Amino acid sequence: MPELVHSTNNLDFNIIKIQKLHKTFGAQISGVDFSSPISDEIFDEILAAISKYGVLVFRSTSLDDKRHVEFARRFGELDDIKPYLAAGRKNRLDYDELFDVSNVELDGTLVDPESPRGQANKGNALFHVDSSFNPRRAGYSLLLAHELPPPGTGGSTAFADTRSAFDDLPGSLKEDLLTNNYIANHSLLHSKKLAAPEYFAKLNPAESPMGRHRLVQVHESSGRMNLYIAAHAHHIEGMDPEASKELLDRLYGHAKQPRYVFEVEWENVGDLVIWDNTCVMHRAVGGSFEGKYKRDMRRATVHDGSSQAWGLNEHTDQRQGLP
Repeated sequence: MPELVHSTNNLDFNIIKIQKLHKTFGAQISGVDFSSPISDEIFDEILAAISKYGVLVFRSTSLDDKRHVEFARRFGELDDIKPYLAAGRKNRLDYDELFDVSNVELDGTLVDPESPRGQANKGNALFHVDSSFNPRRAGYSLLLAHELPPPGTGGSTAFADTRSAFDDLPGSLKEDLLTNNYIANHSLLHSKKLAAPEYFAKLNPAESPMGRHRLVQVHESSGRMNLYIAAHAHHIEGMDPEASKELLDRLYGHAKQPRYVFEVEWENVGDLVIWDNTCVMHRAVGGSFEGKYKRDMRRATVHDGSSQAWGLNEHTDQRQGLP
């Protein structure tokens, strides 16, 4: 059960109520009525909470697609799927600002886990951050449940605290990271190949563009240092490939240790989870890839608005694939 935060931890929150979900991050929020427009006062507290906790859970919001998009837009400029529609992909949903992260086909049937889409979806089971492979990375993601598998059949979402992971690194490793200010190259194809190596055996991520981002950054809204690591991280620029892989594997393995992780169980249609991709990783935990149960989840993605949003990338609308 979530730990109830009492008065000393609630001093900054006069309207919303906070239940901590993990000792270092994550909170379940109550006291927000999504049936009417959210006041500026409440929204300011939500912003303060996401900065502090990184992941926020709202139960039974009753949001529909339209209000989901409207609420997401208050966090900043929204990403959309227009480049993929122009390339021939068809949208099952009515809003281009919603990413279809379900296992449902256009005709309502379940995605075949052996199909190209089913194989690509396996990458969602690795800890990652949204859109780090694109020129402009994602800031907040807002994921809303529309249809859930039966209780006990999987389908939760796990989150990892990369700020605390950085805090706990050995001093010598921290010094190395800060002194060298490494640049990591992120590739969607890389994580796809990691998750489904046989299916994507002939895929060479090095032949496609990658997103370039500093490996260690200041998380600007909280002022804390953060380890910007993910399954998408393919290599570190200027480093011997073997040494690069060793360092990335070490940092990625460190950041996804159980002590930095908690899982959100999706309980109700209308449950909403918001997370900050610039300070947490996430992954889907079972229930969506075996082709047994329908799981209809829709995500609005807010472009990062920090000074590090574009990393070291050219400012272009080119995008590498659906996050």
